Amino acid sequence: MKTPEPNTALEGLYRESGWTMRQLAQAINRIGTEHGTPLKYQEPSIHQWLKGHMPKEGVRRFILEAFARRLLRPITHAEAGFPSPSNESNAHPSTVEGLIDLGRHDVDPSRRSVIGATLFSVALTIPNWPDVVGRMEAVQTGKVQRIGMHEVEMVIAMTEKVSELDDQFGGRHARPMAAAFLVNTVTPYLKADAPEGVRKAMMSAASDLCYLTGYMAVDEGLHGLAQQYYLKALELAGASEDHLTYCTTLRGMSVQAVDLGHGKTAMRLADAAAAASPQAGPRMRAFLAGQQAHAAAQIGDRSNSFAYLREAEAAMDKAESQQKIFGSYDPAALNYHTSQVRYELGDMVGAVEAMQQSDNLRYDIYRRTRVKERAILAERQFAVGYLEAACATWDNALDDYPLVQSGRADQRMRNLLQLAKPHLKNHVARDTYERARLIVPQTYRA
Repeated sequence: MKTPEPNTALEGLYRESGWTMRQLAQAINRIGTEHGTPLKYQEPSIHQWLKGHMPKEGVRRFILEAFARRLLRPITHAEAGFPSPSNESNAHPSTVEGLIDLGRHDVDPSRRSVIGATLFSVALTIPNWPDVVGRMEAVQTGKVQRIGMHEVEMVIAMTEKVSELDDQFGGRHARPMAAAFLVNTVTPYLKADAPEGVRKAMMSAASDLCYLTGYMAVDEGLHGLAQQYYLKALELAGASEDHLTYCTTLRGMSVQAVDLGHGKTAMRLADAAAAASPQAGPRMRAFLAGQQAHAAAQIGDRSNSFAYLREAEAAMDKAESQQKIFGSYDPAALNYHTSQVRYELGDMVGAVEAMQQSDNLRYDIYRRTRVKERAILAERQFAVGYLEAACATWDNALDDYPLVQSGRADQRMRNLLQLAKPHLKNHVARDTYERARLIVPQTYRA
């Protein structure tokens, strides 16, 4: 057998990273675990790869992502000395074609494992507002269909209905429905002939639907897929000059990043959202500042975190005095951010108090959020030693949990089982544990 040539490209990335072989192996293993594929690589494997032995194809994307996160830039297969993936296309799809391909993969059950394999990337290239505004390709070939504002209004109404289903029942079933609607109805509308005003309105409506679909992918733990939907939302928002959805999407990407523990990326995205919205009203400003506060707290920037939180509170007071809007950023969401800030900065008791206030203020319609955040509250009560209070909160979350299809809710219930199990001598903890054990599907248990 021919001895392989050393992989000089991979060696270059390794030296640039400044890592030891052990640190690189640990980084790859962490990403595998994040993706649901636990790995146990050690220094000998890294040594073999540098000598030219090719890692398994399924592992190469983890290696590329590890270097991308370390070097803060996208890393291609070629840059690491790897061959192109066997399923990679050389074509660069247009916005509409790319959206069709993305949605079709999401709808097709046989492709779920493929879309689930996409990874969250901290080095994702995010287009700035000037890069996307008004620059979507014109697809007017054939002109077999002409649309008007009635079609736009239908897309908006459908998006609102899907959002309501997501709020009540979670995104596991609602997301494929949204993806099918994107492929079968919305993308043909984007190709149709229309007056310029209608065309922009349709792209704006499609952008909002892409953002919602990405948000539901986050809820299911499909973070790479969510990023793809978010990027399409940014492209469409820019094409329609829809600043609101553009900023909302960037803020959503920041939420995704901070929840995964990537504070610097979350801060960059939150700042980009704020910078792109110079004309934001008070509610939008509170929406953005609250996220900036959470991201700043995660990276240990105490002074800016509290400054952003004060800004969010002032903006919320102004917004609430003008008009209370159901379904928008509200005092419950602001208290959630306050809890997250306090938690990140080590004030666990304050985090519990703010999360309790958030729960008290939340509208009943947000069942999925209620389950997830009550479970978070219970975990924090447990952390400060309030075992029986935590169990009472978990029981409240369990009341709604069977009605919710949500990856994040499932994860919180796995946490419940792990945390309560060592305390089964306490009858309250034992009752809560046994109730959860009967409710949580076996598939979703740790």
